[in-house]
Amino acid sequence: MTEKPQGGKPGDDSAAEEAVLKAAEEAVADASADELTTAKREASERTADLQRLQAEYQNYRKRVERDRLTVREIAVSNILETLIPVLDDIGRAREHGEVTGGFKSVADSLETVVAKLGLQQFGKEGEPFDPTMHEALMHSYSSDVTEDTCVQILQPGYRIGERIIRPAMVAVAEPQPGSQSTSAPEASEKSESDKGDGAAES
Repeated sequence: MTEKPQGGKPGDDSAAEEAVLKAAEEAVADASADELTTAKREASERTADLQRLQAEYQNYRKRVERDRLTVREIAVSNILETLIPVLDDIGRAREHGEVTGGFKSVADSLETVVAKLGLQQFGKEGEPFDPTMHEALMHSYSSDVTEDTCVQILQPGYRIGERIIRPAMVAVAEPQPGSQSTSAPEASEKSESDKGDGAAES
């Protein structure tokens, strides 16, 4: 027959059990809180990694697309550049009235195709001289212009978009030296004479 320990009270055992259970619950709660914090941190890190990978992939796709377009533009530009002498020959033949019959159809088709590929011809008589677009082969003075002006297009220029493939070869005329300085005194003298006439009339 088992003897009960001496001096123990009936409530002591239940109080001890409750303390042990409470301590265990607190330990489990602390452990759960730590695990939850760790899980949240890991999830946040994985989300940041995923967002970074997505951004890198998008940048990669944009870079590949940009490089693809650049390669295409260079290839088209190289082809069109080799066709410019042919277009020059067609232009000269057209000036001499030699673009007729079947040759005219071929010439028109070729010019249509290169225009669709983005090749643009530029250079017209009377437009202001622009050293970024024109190359001056001849120079003269004229009283008919007020700024440097292309008075003759010796060879048209070509560009693709904003890129100049070949500048236009032009003859440039500058304003006649002294023409503006002489016109100003004449205007001043005329103004003075008008004033004098007005004073005499009054």
